[in-house]
Amino acid sequence: MAVLLEIPKKNVEVTMLREKLTEISSASADKIPAETVAVMAQAKKNLAASGIMNETIKVGEQLPDFLLEDGDGKLVSLAGLKRHGPVLLTVYRGMW
Repeated sequence: MAVLLEIPKKNVEVTMLREKLTEISSASADKIPAETVAVMAQAKKNLAASGIMNETIKVGEQLPDFLLEDGDGKLVSLAGLKRHGPVLLTVYRGMW
Protein backbone atom coordinates (compact mmCIF):
# COMPACT_ATOMS: atom_id res chain seq x y z
CA MET A 1 0.00 0.00 0.00
CA ALA A 2 1.06 3.58 -0.62
CA VAL A 3 0.08 6.65 1.28
CA LEU A 4 -0.53 9.96 -0.42
CA LEU A 5 1.47 12.34 1.74
CA GLU A 6 0.76 15.97 2.53
CA ILE A 7 4.01 17.91 2.31
CA PRO A 8 4.52 20.30 5.23
CA LYS A 9 4.18 23.94 4.19
CA LYS A 10 7.28 24.93 6.18
CA ASN A 11 9.58 22.89 3.93
CA VAL A 12 11.98 25.26 2.13
CA GLU A 13 12.03 23.23 -1.10
CA VAL A 14 8.24 23.12 -1.18
CA THR A 15 8.05 26.87 -0.62
CA MET A 16 10.49 27.43 -3.46
CA LEU A 17 8.45 25.13 -5.71
CA ARG A 18 5.23 26.96 -4.85
CA GLU A 19 6.89 30.28 -5.63
CA LYS A 20 8.20 28.97 -8.97
CA LEU A 21 4.81 27.50 -9.92
CA THR A 22 3.10 30.79 -9.03
CA GLU A 23 5.64 32.64 -11.17
CA ILE A 24 5.06 30.29 -14.13
CA SER A 25 1.29 30.52 -13.73
CA SER A 26 1.37 34.32 -13.61
CA ALA A 27 3.63 34.53 -16.66
CA SER A 28 1.43 32.21 -18.70
CA ALA A 29 -1.85 33.86 -17.64
CA ASP A 30 -1.16 36.85 -19.88
CA LYS A 31 -0.60 34.56 -22.86
CA ILE A 32 -3.85 32.61 -22.58
CA PRO A 33 -6.74 34.09 -24.60
CA ALA A 34 -9.69 35.31 -22.50
CA GLU A 35 -12.00 32.86 -24.28
CA THR A 36 -9.79 29.95 -23.26
CA VAL A 37 -9.66 31.17 -19.65
CA ALA A 38 -13.48 31.36 -19.64
CA VAL A 39 -13.79 27.80 -20.98
CA MET A 40 -11.31 26.52 -18.39
CA ALA A 41 -13.14 28.33 -15.57
CA GLN A 42 -16.49 26.89 -16.67
CA ALA A 43 -15.01 23.38 -16.91
CA LYS A 44 -13.66 23.75 -13.36
CA LYS A 45 -17.11 24.82 -12.11
CA ASN A 46 -18.75 21.91 -13.94
CA LEU A 47 -16.33 19.43 -12.37
CA ALA A 48 -16.93 20.82 -8.89
CA ALA A 49 -20.70 20.69 -9.40
CA SER A 50 -20.54 17.09 -10.64
CA GLY A 51 -19.40 15.79 -7.26
CA ILE A 52 -16.36 14.12 -8.83
CA MET A 53 -14.13 15.45 -6.05
CA ASN A 54 -15.87 13.03 -3.69
CA GLU A 55 -14.32 10.17 -5.70
CA THR A 56 -10.72 11.42 -5.82
CA ILE A 57 -7.66 10.16 -3.93
CA LYS A 58 -7.42 11.95 -0.59
CA VAL A 59 -4.33 12.90 1.43
CA GLY A 60 -3.39 9.95 3.64
CA GLU A 61 -5.46 7.42 1.67
CA GLN A 62 -3.93 3.96 1.32
CA LEU A 63 -3.30 2.97 -2.29
CA PRO A 64 -2.82 -0.58 -3.55
CA ASP A 65 0.38 -1.41 -5.38
CA PHE A 66 0.16 -0.76 -9.10
CA LEU A 67 2.28 -1.17 -12.21
CA LEU A 68 2.46 1.60 -14.83
CA GLU A 69 4.71 2.65 -17.68
CA ASP A 70 7.05 5.55 -17.04
CA GLY A 71 7.85 8.22 -19.63
CA ASP A 72 10.25 5.85 -21.38
CA GLY A 73 7.75 2.98 -21.57
CA LYS A 74 9.47 1.03 -18.76
CA LEU A 75 7.15 -0.70 -16.29
CA VAL A 76 7.46 0.71 -12.79
CA SER A 77 5.72 -0.52 -9.65
CA LEU A 78 4.70 1.58 -6.70
CA ALA A 79 6.33 -0.94 -4.36
CA GLY A 80 9.59 -0.65 -6.29
CA LEU A 81 9.56 3.12 -6.03
CA LYS A 82 8.82 3.00 -2.30
CA ARG A 83 12.00 1.00 -1.71
CA HIS A 84 13.90 4.20 -2.56
CA GLY A 85 11.91 6.39 -0.17
CA PRO A 86 8.61 8.29 -0.05
CA VAL A 87 6.63 8.54 -3.29
CA LEU A 88 4.85 11.65 -4.47
CA LEU A 89 1.98 10.62 -6.73
CA THR A 90 0.70 13.17 -9.22
CA VAL A 91 -2.47 12.47 -11.17
CA TYR A 92 -3.24 14.43 -14.31
CA ARG A 93 -6.65 14.49 -15.90
CA GLY A 94 -7.20 15.15 -19.53
CA MET A 95 -6.18 13.74 -22.86
CA TRP A 96 -2.88 14.11 -24.65
